[in-house]
Amino acid sequence: MDEGRKQVLGIMSAILASLHMQTADDLFGGPQGSPRTDKLIAASVQWAEAIMRKIDGVYSSSK
Repeated sequence: MDEGRKQVLGIMSAILASLHMQTADDLFGGPQGSPRTDKLIAASVQWAEAIMRKIDGVYSSSK
């Protein structure tokens, strides 16, 4: 995966995760981290990848 694509996925994931983080504890968790935060981030990355696949499908078929 090229660096530009990684950056786009990272930005999309951060936006998606931030929409579901309501408190500072969601963001920072405790010393061991937060299982909820880890799951939010993982789900956000999956959604961002799905969105990119959808975009790829739309724009690769129109070439």
